[in-house]
Amino acid sequence: MAPDRRSATWRDLPSWTDSLASQLSRLVGGPIGRHALIGRARFWTPVRVVLAMAVVFLAFGWFGKAACIQQHPGDNGPALDWSNNRQYVAMCYTDIVPLYGAERLNEGAFPYKVSWVEDGSAGLPQVRYMEYPVVAGLYQYVVMRAAKAWDAVPWLPGALQVAIYFNMAALGLAAAWLVTVWATALSAGRRIWDSATLACTPLIAVHGFTNFDPLATAFAAGGMLAWARRRPALAGVLLGLGAATKLYPLFLLLPLLALCIRVSRLREWGVATATALVTWLAVNLPIAALFWNGWLEFFRLNTERNADPDSIYNVIKSFTGWPGFDGELGQGEPPVILNMVSLALFAAVAAGVGYVALTAPRRPRFPQLCFLLIAGFLLTNKVWSPQYSLWLTPLAVLAYPHRRVLLTWMTVDALVWVPRMFFYLGVDNKGLPEQWFTGAVVLRDIAVLSLCGLILYRIYHPDGDLVRAEGADDPAGGVLDHAPDRFPSRLPSRLRPRAAAVPAAAPPPEPVVSRV
Repeated sequence: MAPDRRSATWRDLPSWTDSLASQLSRLVGGPIGRHALIGRARFWTPVRVVLAMAVVFLAFGWFGKAACIQQHPGDNGPALDWSNNRQYVAMCYTDIVPLYGAERLNEGAFPYKVSWVEDGSAGLPQVRYMEYPVVAGLYQYVVMRAAKAWDAVPWLPGALQVAIYFNMAALGLAAAWLVTVWATALSAGRRIWDSATLACTPLIAVHGFTNFDPLATAFAAGGMLAWARRRPALAGVLLGLGAATKLYPLFLLLPLLALCIRVSRLREWGVATATALVTWLAVNLPIAALFWNGWLEFFRLNTERNADPDSIYNVIKSFTGWPGFDGELGQGEPPVILNMVSLALFAAVAAGVGYVALTAPRRPRFPQLCFLLIAGFLLTNKVWSPQYSLWLTPLAVLAYPHRRVLLTWMTVDALVWVPRMFFYLGVDNKGLPEQWFTGAVVLRDIAVLSLCGLILYRIYHPDGDLVRAEGADDPAGGVLDHAPDRFPSRLPSRLRPRAAAVPAAAPPPEPVVSRV
């Protein structure tokens, strides 16, 4: 029989099991009592409490960006005040504000249809289009239309149109992040309070409104929740929409393939993958058919761009003077060798994650492998924009729910924003030299690698896995949860566990519920 989820013997209670949570609970009266009625709250359920925490940190994020939508008197009326490098000195920079003009949204242009010419890297003219995948681009268009509609109503509070646009975009991104927190909380099973770490992450306070990535995290977390609820078709739809927003949600199907091979549940994986691809095509094909050059811009830009300041390749260049794999490149000339190296390294990471999935003594949990794969992608990719770290946070909370460890990594990652802003400010404007920023990037990468090492250790020593306590197995695993290993007969022995596989955990017995 299923366990009684109202019982304290089923749900993890952090104020009992975690010293940090126990100390923090004293702010609201101390640890929960032993005779408390767990799971009977009518309004302040754990999910709603966690969502309220997330709203507070989203507010911190908005106030952190508010300095970048301030106005000042201009020659032709009020103008955006980015004078004296305010966006860097106040550390409020957000892509959303400059993209409003850079992507011609201020002109009411439809993404992918309208082009413009700007100076390229070599000073030569370059034809440009909307540079974002379809869902992210259409989101910007819808928000722009809403901002213009607001601005056209005389009795509504007025402001610069770009400020209205930013606030409306931020409202939608905040809702997307709340969906991320909600889906992660429900995917956590009995450890629902682990999602409080996600709600209170410093990364959302810094990067919640830096770009449009919360849209992608919402689809990815929603897809994982649908898989956990054993709805592979819905999981595929959500992951397909996520891939049409940012590519990374589609990568989550790779560790899922290895796990489904291990338990011979390839039918469910096939349904999820097929629906993901159909969804991605359904979203992309109309735009590609109507505006081919505009739709292709995202892929062209990612092919031609060189290593970003955040990448490990630029870190090496910064400290050694190395010219890079391709040396100096002309305008429109892609870094062919760098592209091949980063792709090969990610392929090696994916193969390594698959190997771990198949050969670990006990089947790893789905979020553990997802974190390893996405972290490996970011570490080997030629671009790691600061807001990309948001991709890792929901996965980390489900993969390794140790609050002190996670908050340490998240804080280090969030603090990289400070030297980044002062590096962009420039030494001539009393900013920081590049090595201050790239040194902070090294610390961030070490923190992520350390977390990967801890997760790998826990995969090979599953007895200490906090998630698998009380008879649980893989709450986010869906059909994988409590599934025994059933390797295909044709799978080579080197792709099987070296030791005898640990059997899947049996469902826990129904606990006795105290009536006191």
